[in-house]
Amino acid sequence: MRQVHEMRDIAAEAVLIAGGGAAILLQIADERVGLGVADHSDFAARPLNRLHATLTYVYVQVYGTNAERRYVARKVGVAHRPVRAAAVGERPAYSASDPDLQLWVAATLYRTAITMYERIHGALPDAVAESIYREYAVLGTALGMPKRLWPASRAAFDEYWNAAHADLTVTPEARRVARELLHPRAVPLWLKAAMPLARLVTAGLLDTDLREAYGLPWSRARQRRFDTVLTVTRMLWRTLPRGIRHLPAIVLLRRVRREVHPR
Repeated sequence: MRQVHEMRDIAAEAVLIAGGGAAILLQIADERVGLGVADHSDFAARPLNRLHATLTYVYVQVYGTNAERRYVARKVGVAHRPVRAAAVGERPAYSASDPDLQLWVAATLYRTAITMYERIHGALPDAVAESIYREYAVLGTALGMPKRLWPASRAAFDEYWNAAHADLTVTPEARRVARELLHPRAVPLWLKAAMPLARLVTAGLLDTDLREAYGLPWSRARQRRFDTVLTVTRMLWRTLPRGIRHLPAIVLLRRVRREVHPR
């Protein structure tokens, strides 16, 4: 297995992007996040914009300068500011600046990234995995989440994750967003062609209850296809040069640096 010491060693791996769909479906399975996305976001109609924004945020927090981190965090904060609503009847109140929701979103990004990484590269040594886990807190703290909310260890995270996961509720709004996300219409042909694979991987990374709640089809044949995709990816990925494996991070970081440091 390749040498890994810190978050910087893994975050740029483009294969982690394959977990993005599962991360989003986990996020919106929290009723408050799902309502916020359904009421205030058109990312399902513009999935590439949402993907670019999320990847840019992650890459800059990991690899950017302090100025670049502040710049991107401010942009995300401005975008999130109108995402709020008071409780109405049985609909809960929500706000994108709610630290508990920031914790949940950061937790889904961590969980899916590490799951994908270890599926391709193998399990990380415990001490390394623990160190990388602590570093992932930055995805929440950069937006204002108090650092104390990030569970102190992976064991504590597992307790938090299991409790939060048990409380997830896939609402009709979340199902609608998931449908639009996984069956996009106004997108380039190459993305449409890739969506069957994206749907397979997204469903494969979710547990049985969430797959059923979202109405995602699954079977032993689909499980075999999913396992085959991961096996082939595992064999091929390690043969690719670093520049290809890290290409999205390289491109998006250059874009941010042109914005922050215009010539």
